[in-house]
Amino acid sequence: MTLSAFLIPSERGARAQTAESLSQVKKVYVESFGPDEAAGNLREKTIQQLRKNKKFEVLPNPGGADAIVKGNGSIWVTGYMSTNPRAPASARQAIYHGFLSVEVVGKNSEPLWSYLATPGKLRAGSITDDLAEQIVTRLSGALEHSGEKVPAVPSADQSLEFNLHGAGATLPAPLYQKWFESFQQRNAQARISYNAVGSEGGLRMLAEGKVDFAASDVPLSDERMAQSKSPLLHFPTVLGAVVPIYNVKGAEPKLNFTPETLAGIYLGKIKKWNDPKIRAANKNASLPDAEIIVVHRSDGSGTTFVWTDYLSKVSPDWKKTVGAGSEVQWPAGTGAEGNEAVAAMVQQTPNSIGYVELVYALRHQLSFGAVRNAAGEYVLADLTSVTVAAKGAAGAMTSDFRVSITDAPGKGAYPIATFTWWLVPQDLGGAGKKPAFVELLKWVLTSGQNDCSALGYAPLPKEIANRELQFLATLK
Repeated sequence: MTLSAFLIPSERGARAQTAESLSQVKKVYVESFGPDEAAGNLREKTIQQLRKNKKFEVLPNPGGADAIVKGNGSIWVTGYMSTNPRAPASARQAIYHGFLSVEVVGKNSEPLWSYLATPGKLRAGSITDDLAEQIVTRLSGALEHSGEKVPAVPSADQSLEFNLHGAGATLPAPLYQKWFESFQQRNAQARISYNAVGSEGGLRMLAEGKVDFAASDVPLSDERMAQSKSPLLHFPTVLGAVVPIYNVKGAEPKLNFTPETLAGIYLGKIKKWNDPKIRAANKNASLPDAEIIVVHRSDGSGTTFVWTDYLSKVSPDWKKTVGAGSEVQWPAGTGAEGNEAVAAMVQQTPNSIGYVELVYALRHQLSFGAVRNAAGEYVLADLTSVTVAAKGAAGAMTSDFRVSITDAPGKGAYPIATFTWWLVPQDLGGAGKKPAFVELLKWVLTSGQNDCSALGYAPLPKEIANRELQFLATLK
């Protein structure tokens, strides 16, 4: 599945929609979710659930709609389970996985709400029904809590000519592509480019003056901040999750991983899929007597920092022998450059394991595991579990917005979660660039946050987004 196929498509041109906040949405039109049968079925089920919910009127065409419901989704077979122990080969039932990504768009193509649903933990019946029901339940709940007050969305200054260039992290790249397309729709004179070259690559390009901002999943240390030629500001933009992906034929669609197991695999000490430590957490799984092919990043990577930062917190052995960093000396495995390449290598390599941001696992239709958190629960990455991980971040975050949230405490928290940041020179590029940065960042921290969930990223906690907006106001 290509990136363009995963992203909810943007449409150029003005819309007739009138809603400026979710609370104003009463009449909706549901656009096509895609050309294939699964996408068509997901759209029809979503329409059925919207009508059943009775909080929205679904119109047959976009004219007269307060907002447009846009989306895409996919469903695939991850394996089979026997329904008859006496004849396992002839009595098999397919096990499905998939996702449904939906966005509600209002006046001036502003995103009002979005969500990405993956199969429920206690799902019964059709996966299509489950995904559509989740979406409409979430939308209905968001409507109930939206209030009647229309939020103050910064109005675009159409006289500003935006010409900004950024580079860096691949973890948030799909969202950044969507953001910049949406913002350029809003401001015809905006020109924003982004090269997903990895966190370290983006920082090098910023230091060399080749880009206006860098994106990184690594909050810079005091030492690296002091080494910078000019002071840098950190702006958290969104929350993401790094997940262990695997390609193991016959294994359950969801394997459980303990922190010790993940560290042992990447240290090269756990070498086979049927190792007792893996089997202990997956008693009903059919694990092969096969060598584990370990895949890691070969470039300077914020995703690697998040992965190794987590392993350093949960494994004394890992901390002592490898440590945390965007680039480390790997004890085992084969390298690939970028989240996309790691996902592709695991997809193509039997018995392999790797780590990528959640959206890349879904896009490549890869299985990803549940990880045991600090509370002792096996938790899958999703919007809820990543949001829980960030729950205490505002209190721990420094005045310059640097904080790590790996191995977060609390029930329901996904343990390999992270903020991702834009790093910007303190003068915001000087008089020629500053208005553009301020305008773009204000939009990202307000309307842009409504775009996050459709791509599997969790929006910033409101307290943190508000603190950033207040800080921006002091830079004028």
